[in-house]
Amino acid sequence: MTLNGWIQILVFCGIVILLVKPLGAYMTRVFNGERTLLSPLFVPLERGLYRLAGTHEKEEQHWTSYAFSLLLFNLAGFFILYLVQRFQGALPFNPAGMTAVGPELSFNTAASFMTNTNWQNYGGESTMSYLVQMAGLTVQNFASAATGIAIAVALIRGFSRASGKSIGNFWVDMTRTTVYILLPACIILTLVYVYLGVPQTLGAYVTATTLEGAQQTIALGPVASQLAIKMLGTNGGGFFNANSAHPFENPDAISNLIQMVTIFALGAGLTNVFGRMVGNERQGWAIFATMGVLFVAGVVVTYWAEAAGNPLVHAMGIDGGNMEGKEVRFGIALSSLFAVITTAASCGAVNAMHGSFTALGGLIPLINMELGEVIVGGVGAGFYGILLFVVLAVFVAGLMVGRTPEYLGKKIEAKEVKMAVLAILCLPTAMLIFTAIAVILPTGVASIGNPGPHGFSEILYAYTSAAANNGSAFGGLTGNTPWYNITIGIAMLMGRFLVIIPALAIAGSLVTKKTVPASAGTFPTDGSLFVGLLCGVILIVGGLTFFPALALGPIVEHLAMISGQTF
Repeated sequence: MTLNGWIQILVFCGIVILLVKPLGAYMTRVFNGERTLLSPLFVPLERGLYRLAGTHEKEEQHWTSYAFSLLLFNLAGFFILYLVQRFQGALPFNPAGMTAVGPELSFNTAASFMTNTNWQNYGGESTMSYLVQMAGLTVQNFASAATGIAIAVALIRGFSRASGKSIGNFWVDMTRTTVYILLPACIILTLVYVYLGVPQTLGAYVTATTLEGAQQTIALGPVASQLAIKMLGTNGGGFFNANSAHPFENPDAISNLIQMVTIFALGAGLTNVFGRMVGNERQGWAIFATMGVLFVAGVVVTYWAEAAGNPLVHAMGIDGGNMEGKEVRFGIALSSLFAVITTAASCGAVNAMHGSFTALGGLIPLINMELGEVIVGGVGAGFYGILLFVVLAVFVAGLMVGRTPEYLGKKIEAKEVKMAVLAILCLPTAMLIFTAIAVILPTGVASIGNPGPHGFSEILYAYTSAAANNGSAFGGLTGNTPWYNITIGIAMLMGRFLVIIPALAIAGSLVTKKTVPASAGTFPTDGSLFVGLLCGVILIVGGLTFFPALALGPIVEHLAMISGQTF
């Protein structure tokens, strides 16, 4: 570990903290339907979209109607993306002559981008045409991100409103998120990336002659526009197979910093939106502090493990940390930081190969996802995910002091706790059951790229990444097989919608309740005591659930490395 590395990490953290309040203030105005600087430009577009959708900005929905609209919209996006891939060969903007994508891979990719996972069992530059990249994948990047933010805002309304019946309007929330937040920011980011050297073209691939006289095809395309939303929307799917390790997607240290900041920006800002909408910004800062504690702990462990490197390599007289699978232009510190950021948020973009990390360095990305990616998490998804743990934490606090648990003046009763537990348990169900089946089936084991515990970690990481809607991979697993395309696709759908529906049910239940004034016996939820309790609940639930699986993978691999064995 170096001073320069820590300075880079602190600069990133400082920028994110500075963005929380201004982004929170702006987004709150957007979701409340208040006037913003962009209103004169976008209000006509917004109202026109409402007319096309047959709704009105003042019209609100019961939670069941909200959920139905959300499911209908996402189902339509799934089928459109599936069909675009299947008919790719006959569609325009295909200068490389890409043929139709196979049915299992099309299913996997459609489920992946619709659920904000962006798991990729393909190489983007060798599989997807420009049209599919733009009209299919990039559009779903916007739609899935807007869906996640809409759900978070709906759940916030459940806590902030009293004695109501509605939690907002899905079509309005999604439209405002896209028009006022995602689209303007991505236009600016696209121009910045182009300035930094990221391609943005519909021209054909370029053929170059190498110094040895060989012919090399250099893939280009509309990269910058997809890069902007893949980071801001915590989608993560790369235009190129190497993702953000590719110099056309991530040219230098400046573009790397911008990408890391945009992954966290909206998710961090939503904590301030929460505080503002419930009328107490300290509540939002308490949740942000919880995320921050878990994030910093992960960065410290990962950076330490990668800087320490492999003792077997040191024994050969080679000094320095673990540079395997990392770009020299980013080094150990920024590679470690990026890995923790992308798995703390459900982004999945990578600038280094996680499968090449040390056992403990790869352990932290796994844990980040297994905790439900509540450390900032995907835009919206991370916030409503951590609110589920908040419900559980105040329930535990209520048991400890012998009082009916409450949060922000709302009584937390059996229905809310059951829905929260149901949502939290769906993730380990998908992650562990599919992993258990895959490691005993010949078709599952055949895809492993490494023997021993590292091979087990490859499978565990794949299903963990899928169910957590992250999309990153260890890299050694051959995922483009019928078994993995179908089962990983199912895991992604489970991880998305089996969390969304209970979260909306909690919002619908809370919004009908009256707000009870705080009393002397009310457990304070805006201080360090609550931050500690919430961190403890998150870690204990994750630790008890996943420790046996982690012991079979990265933990035993680390112990084997110490004893002189590698895999």
